[in-house]
Amino acid sequence: MRIDIITIFPKMFAPVLNESIVKRAQRLGRVKICIHDLRDFTSDKHRKVDDRPFGGGSGMVMRPEPIFNAVEYIKSQLRNSATPQVILLCPQGKKLNQRLAKKLSERRHLILICGHYEGVDERVRQKLVDEEISIGDYVLTGGELPAMVLVDSVIRLIPGVLGDKNSLNFESFEGNLLEYPQYTRPAEFRGMRVPDILLSGNHNKIEVWRKTEAVKRTKTRRPDLLQERRNAYGQD
Repeated sequence: MRIDIITIFPKMFAPVLNESIVKRAQRLGRVKICIHDLRDFTSDKHRKVDDRPFGGGSGMVMRPEPIFNAVEYIKSQLRNSATPQVILLCPQGKKLNQRLAKKLSERRHLILICGHYEGVDERVRQKLVDEEISIGDYVLTGGELPAMVLVDSVIRLIPGVLGDKNSLNFESFEGNLLEYPQYTRPAEFRGMRVPDILLSGNHNKIEVWRKTEAVKRTKTRRPDLLQERRNAYGQD
């Protein structure tokens, strides 16, 4: 997979992209991540990427020219590659969830545009962007943090990135259930014991216990997920 990120704050990404699973994925060659400074695609000496909105109003709007230039430049550099999915990170977009992250992890190439200020010129949405994505119903200063979240959530789903190929099957939101409670050594800590079933060695019973606890936890904390599960799978 290749991921191109267009931003006016390229230095924000190094601490995230050069650590942990994301760094490992790049080292293994599972993903190539390229950061592009939007100001490099401006045509004026001040490298201006924003301007006042037509019709008046507060704040500034990101200009279309640099964004179009950046995306077109990235596409022009591709050879024998799949058509990239162009994504705008913004509060108005579809909310990122595990299902969407899985879908994106199957793409060969993503181009992420980090929105800023009061948003982007509408012509970017109309003619350039394939999908708009938000990480939640709140407003951030810009699209850089959402881009980092999206990159992390997608990369870990690429086959071969995580050490244990089965670990993805038991995470929160898989099958619209939150993950079951987890325990490790010691078996007793400050008077709190690990459930006996987990120490029994009976893997069939452990599996049943985990499924029951996952449903119980989801019902308590995220009942909306259970409703989605009923709609999708016809079961609790």
